[in-house]
Parts: sequence; C-alpha cells; structure tokens
Amino acid sequence: MTSLKIKLTLKSAATFGRGDGVAGLVDREIEHDQYGFPFLRGKALKGLLAESAENVVFALEHLQGKSGWGSAKKSLFGEGGRGLDERGILHMGDAQLPGALRAEVRKANWSKEDVLFSLTSIRRQTSINEYGAPDHATLRSMRVLLPGVTLEASVSFERAPSPTELQLLAAAVLDFRHAGTGRNRGRGWLSAELDDEKTTEALFQSFGEALK
Repeated sequence: MTSLKIKLTLKSAATFGRGDGVAGLVDREIEHDQYGFPFLRGKALKGLLAESAENVVFALEHLQGKSGWGSAKKSLFGEGGRGLDERGILHMGDAQLPGALRAEVRKANWSKEDVLFSLTSIRRQTSINEYGAPDHATLRSMRVLLPGVTLEASVSFERAPSPTELQLLAAAVLDFRHAGTGRNRGRGWLSAELDDEKTTEALFQSFGEALK
C-alpha cells in the first residue's frame, strides 16, 4: 500500500487563504486555480498533519510511555533543519474537489467566477469597541469555502511505509480537525479520513492493537 488519498469534508466555513485580496471585493481571497476551483496546498496539508501526528506522539510517548512513535513521525514527515531528512517519505498532493466533479464542471464551460460563487460565500466582520459599537475602518471581508464541500488529496511514499508508520498516519488523520485561516478560533472545522472509511477504521484498529 504505497498510494492513498485523504478526504476532507468541511463541517464549517473555511478559508485556505492566499494572503491577498481583490480590490473592491474581498480583503482576503481563498486559494483557487485558474478555473475557480478552491484547494488547499499539499505542503500546508502535510504541515497540519505533522502537527496532528506530533499531538499523537506526545500522548503516546510522554503520557503513556509508549516508544517508537517519534521515529515513525520523523520517517513520515521529516525533521526540521535536517536538510534532505526534513522531507520525510510522505508526499502530499493538493487537496482539491474530486476529479470527476471538476471534469463535469469544466465540460459545462462554467466561468471562473461562476465556479467560485457556487462553492464560496463572502463573510464580513468588524472590530467592536468598549461601547459595543463597530470600530472605525475595521470592516473586513473574507471569502470562505462553504460547509459540506469535500476535498481529496493524493498521498504517496518514497518507500513502502511500515505498519507503525501507517498506523500513526491514520491516527494523525483522525486527530486532524481544523484547517485554514482562523483555525485556532474554531473556523475551518472538518472531518478527515484516510483513503476511505473502511481503510481508516482498519488502520486505526490495528493502531489500537499496537498499543496493547
């Protein structure tokens, strides 16, 4: 098993931001391709999964005294500041709308703007002062990807992953719950699974067996 996919389903609105805006429309635009399809970059997704894996490793090694999981995490995601070792064996593609859906939309010859507005909305917010009134010149707008949208990212490995590495990856995917701008404030809530629900469940069960 050297090729998998990760499926993300949004439970709340999310912005996978580019860090820029569109004059007169939004202050923070969502990441999208030339056809208007929103996506989450593979590098960002890999970083978020590495954080989740770190949470799992901390719980296992520091709280439960289970060894070996830190090595599996380094093999998968690499280790910062170590040159080529920083990369790890795991390679992550961009998380995009399912290929069949993108093909049908392109066949229908929708414009970039039509695609964006069918999948996103523009949210506005402002700062409130101590009197409960909006602060002057603080109104900001952000494009968000709507709840219910599903994105898929391909996962490949430089070598066949060990059972421990696959188990850790499955646990990290299940721990992964937020992505995008404002994720530390409850935005971008999502559910994730590895390949499909059956594969995720099987790997997580083997993960549980390994802890006994």
